[in-house]
Amino acid sequence: MTVTETARGKRNVLGVLVDATDYATATAQIIEAAREQRPFAVTALAVHGVMTGVEDREHNARLNSFDLVTPDGQPVRWALNLLHSAGLTDRVYGPTLTLKVVEQAAAEGLPIYLYGSTQPTLDRLVPALQGMFPALKIAGVEASKFRKSHPGEEVEIAERIKASGARITLVGLGCPRQEVFTYVMRPLLDMPLLAVGAAFDYHAGLLKNPPAWMQKYALEWLWRLGLEPKRLWKRYIILNPQYLARLAAQKLGLWKATPPAPTTKPVREFAV
Repeated sequence: MTVTETARGKRNVLGVLVDATDYATATAQIIEAAREQRPFAVTALAVHGVMTGVEDREHNARLNSFDLVTPDGQPVRWALNLLHSAGLTDRVYGPTLTLKVVEQAAAEGLPIYLYGSTQPTLDRLVPALQGMFPALKIAGVEASKFRKSHPGEEVEIAERIKASGARITLVGLGCPRQEVFTYVMRPLLDMPLLAVGAAFDYHAGLLKNPPAWMQKYALEWLWRLGLEPKRLWKRYIILNPQYLARLAAQKLGLWKATPPAPTTKPVREFAV
């Protein structure tokens, strides 16, 4: 690990650089970037998100170019503690981080832009957020088109977001589509972009969080598998054991898990 990675709080988890951070620090970094109007790419990775980098070296390099990667899942927090003695007492869960950022954005008058999910979900999400944070300014809302981009579309999207007056963009496209989208848009927008996963569905009331005890003991995967078995079985039944096996190999020195260098390589086609 380089001095730069250490200074940024980056730690190697299976070759993916994850920040040893907490809610307060992560929120402060995001809001500071919003105030200063500078690019800042953020994602919250659970086991599935980390494994997307393990399985795709090019995507791993994209993840390692993000300004902030939080430990969304308890197993990722445990990995930071086990491998690097990070001493983290809690994860930094994407939906919770979203609320903390939105709360501070409302307090400071920083407008947000919602990109992704479906229009019906957004129609429920907007009043839900405004109900929680009456001072919140929502500059724009744009549902996913559920297709690949056409040439130059990233510039068109960036222009719409900039024209809205937004200072923070929340991206809800699902992993890894949202990370690719955030990576592509980062050079085009002078604001934080947060890949927030299922936060849109949770805060719109379409998904229910598991009990606190299940979250504490990393059993959220079992809860979600029960809710969406057809969509999520591969993610949890196959990837979870692979993650644990690789984590053990990294800890025992049987696998170096060398992180690929961050990249700026353009992505020609991505999901919008």
